[in-house]
Amino acid sequence: MEGDSLRSLSMRPARRAERSCKTDLKTRDFEGGFFSPVKALRDPIRMIWQRGCIRLFLVSAIAWVMLVLIALLFHVWSCHSEISFLSALCRKDSKVLVILDAIGFAPKAQHRCSIPLADDPDAIIIPDKTLDIIPKELLYVEVDNQFPPLFGGHQSWSEREDSFKLNKSMMVHCGFIQNGGAEMDLVDIRYVKKCKFVVASGIFDGYDTPHQPANISVRSQKLFCFLMVVDDVSLNFMKKNVSVRIDKDGGKWVGIWRIVTLHHAPYDEPRRNGKVPKILTHRLFPQAQYSIWIDGKMELIVDPLLILERYLWRGKHTFAIARHKHHKSIYEEADAIKRRKRYARPLVDLQMKIYVYEGMEPWSVKKSTLSDVPEGAVIIREHTALNNLFSCLWFNEVNLFTPRDQISFGYVVYRLGDAFKLYMFPNCEYNSLFILHRHTREHSSAVEWVKNMTEFKTKGSGLRETRGGLGLWNPYIADLSSVKLPPVTRTSLAG
Repeated sequence: MEGDSLRSLSMRPARRAERSCKTDLKTRDFEGGFFSPVKALRDPIRMIWQRGCIRLFLVSAIAWVMLVLIALLFHVWSCHSEISFLSALCRKDSKVLVILDAIGFAPKAQHRCSIPLADDPDAIIIPDKTLDIIPKELLYVEVDNQFPPLFGGHQSWSEREDSFKLNKSMMVHCGFIQNGGAEMDLVDIRYVKKCKFVVASGIFDGYDTPHQPANISVRSQKLFCFLMVVDDVSLNFMKKNVSVRIDKDGGKWVGIWRIVTLHHAPYDEPRRNGKVPKILTHRLFPQAQYSIWIDGKMELIVDPLLILERYLWRGKHTFAIARHKHHKSIYEEADAIKRRKRYARPLVDLQMKIYVYEGMEPWSVKKSTLSDVPEGAVIIREHTALNNLFSCLWFNEVNLFTPRDQISFGYVVYRLGDAFKLYMFPNCEYNSLFILHRHTREHSSAVEWVKNMTEFKTKGSGLRETRGGLGLWNPYIADLSSVKLPPVTRTSLAG
């Protein structure tokens, strides 16, 4: 016991020294650290510097985020401003607006907006013609290989596939097969040969009467031919309802419009007939270098020379068309066509299944185009060989499948890939180019109400077209029974 007590007493100084050492180490660590409050108290300059750096970093980050948000908000606001100066600053086709719109953060699009037009048509310099590279030479099939001959010909699936393969010299189907219909009067053929700049429109089955363009400069009146393409039904309707003037050569005029009559309608369906002058403008008027197409129910209110300068020459484009107001994917547009009864539902589905099988994906921001769906009522183009080829291929899809050209447009753009360049301008500018008038009567065709294929098999129904849409009835090269259409989300109440 006495030994233990002595050992305990002898160890106390050592323990005190050990505790004193640990305390000194802790004190040194506490006082000597970089962020030590004690050391900071001894060095106030370092404390201010440390806190200042942190605050500066936080303030800079917040300011940067605020600047980005302000820039985005100003960009969006200027694009929807009624002030012409601010609207001119905006790039309405920018990727920023497209992405914001795709995720639902862009504000509601305006119906109309100001167009940044040039001031004086007389001051516009017309550029040289764009050189053709591929194709350099474009020829057209003119004789059908079956009887009776059809306006669009009996194009086979292999011929269709080959037509999308670009070469320097190409021969493709492009309507106007001999004895297939849509013949022009000789007096009109002679007249249009002199037309280098064309504003074209069309009326079929008497659904409209010509509307006179407004704000046309003297230079444009001399430079442009204003050509209204009609069928015999529409011509007779005009003679009864508007004043048709006959010139000394036998040409027919309604105001500024020169009336060009197509005899022997090539199709059973008036909507399909209307696609002939709309898409194949270069075939009807082969000498034309530039053309502006507007639908027959529209009244043009912008000088055509200013339109060419704004949408083609300023940005060095050769093909311009507006984006659809509501839809970007052809599958959205097809769904809307079915819901609004614009063509037989099973035939629209069949066309879409073919496009799915052939690799056409729904539109997304990853695509190079701003949209796959255009507003086809206004088309602005230079008649280059590539643009003419595009028009032929687009028409062939309309001839082969449904007449709804908005769902085949994006497919042809997809098939031609990067070789075909186009400018898709904002929809609000498109609506500022014209005044829209009502049809003289509503169009309705029995085929538009068809819900299933069995309705076509009813004897005497007369629903099936006999001269168009044959690709919907001829066996396709593959089994489409397992093909599923992409899901569609309705993005607009008007869609």
